[in-house]
Amino acid sequence: MNLRALLLTALFLALPLFAADKPNVLFIAIDDLRPELGSYGEGHMVTPNLDRLAAQGRLFRHHYVQVPTCGASRYALLTGRYPQQPAALGNNAFALAPKTAPTTAYSLPMLFKQNGYETVSLGKITHSPDGLKGDDKKVERVNEPELPFSWSTLWGPAGPWQDSWSAFFGYAGGKTRDRKTTPAFEHMDVPDNGYPDGLTTEETIRQLNRLKDRPFFLAVGFFKPHLPFNAPKKYWDLYDSAKLPAIPSKEAPTGVNPKISLHKGGELFGQYAFSGTKYPDADAARAADLRHAYFAAVSYSDAQVGKVLAELDRLGLSKNTIVVVWGDHGWHLGDNGVWGKHTLHERALRSALIIRTPDMKAPGKTTDAVVETVDLFPSLAELAGLTAPSELSGHSIVPLLIDPNATWTHSAHSFWRNSGNTGQSIRTDRYRLTRWTNDKTKEVAQVELYDHQVDPLETKNLAASQPAILEKLTAQLLSSAP
Repeated sequence: MNLRALLLTALFLALPLFAADKPNVLFIAIDDLRPELGSYGEGHMVTPNLDRLAAQGRLFRHHYVQVPTCGASRYALLTGRYPQQPAALGNNAFALAPKTAPTTAYSLPMLFKQNGYETVSLGKITHSPDGLKGDDKKVERVNEPELPFSWSTLWGPAGPWQDSWSAFFGYAGGKTRDRKTTPAFEHMDVPDNGYPDGLTTEETIRQLNRLKDRPFFLAVGFFKPHLPFNAPKKYWDLYDSAKLPAIPSKEAPTGVNPKISLHKGGELFGQYAFSGTKYPDADAARAADLRHAYFAAVSYSDAQVGKVLAELDRLGLSKNTIVVVWGDHGWHLGDNGVWGKHTLHERALRSALIIRTPDMKAPGKTTDAVVETVDLFPSLAELAGLTAPSELSGHSIVPLLIDPNATWTHSAHSFWRNSGNTGQSIRTDRYRLTRWTNDKTKEVAQVELYDHQVDPLETKNLAASQPAILEKLTAQLLSSAP
């Protein structure tokens, strides 16, 4: 950190930013939320509440997750560390959590809990939609937290769906997903609590009223726009499939073997009913409908965020509460020929991040600094005046909350496994380099280099034509390998 940034940080922390000794934290996770919001310059999106929050806080235009899947991304967030072993790259990453209580905090909520906060998890914060061990394939689940020693309270929506996993894939009227027979989206004319996220909003409001007189770390996880893209009809009616912008680049990048770095969209095609095997690729109208449904689900989540923030204001808590909205990864909506996450491309790794602090400096100013999910642990610790564990992988982004144009030289690192290969990707302010290694032979299977200054859609692999840049970035990538 340069001298100017150090002085600004000292000044920032000396100001009466937090009137009380312990600032609250409201952390909102939104599943599969790529940065396609009005505040990100996407004029077709109807997201007034998130846009209002961005106008009051700091929007990060280049935030990247560590792993493009729900469980592993959230494990990196909550532990503040890059994946250290293959198990940390999958949705069962929380099996790596300690079985006995460590003496120092290994997780973000545990740090706050050790310092007198009530820590509450509502909805999907870890991989499970109620924070408990077990997944949707198991008949019986374990009544133990996925992130032990961290939460004072755990809760997940159930309502007419009876349990949180059924609610996670919930359709109106208490129905849940039946693999390959239920549709990929639905838009019934029901109130917001006719789908599970409305129940999460109601519980969040109840918890805010219960917690208003004590320091809290309240984590709220909304399901949508995760598949199925279900939302009340009024949000579907905000969009017109025929007027949506076209998919910007529907082809796989040139110069790559798609079997190594891309996929066929099994989360979509393997789990939901379609009338044709090539849906939606062979039918532009149906592809538009699917994107329409995703955008409607985003607007539904936006409305839930708005209700929560309105209650925060009504209770007078905004003056002493740090608010974070975080997307756990992005999502390809036909981009690069992919429908889903699970790639090391920009569309899967870049996600929304908005932070608002009390007495925000330069509110509404965005930053183009490259930040990553593991930066949030040390940042929230610093904002709350807590001492973070020394072995964290990220860097505090407090200087960027003070000055969106502060000097920032860090890059973002991401990891994934696909088709017998393990990939590591580094994103700088201009380039993305991804290096795939065969799990058996340990030989390099593919290298991809994209220049975002001239090719923001990652359509052309430049690895063969830019040896000097490739060598420099490869050294940088390998030196940061966990």
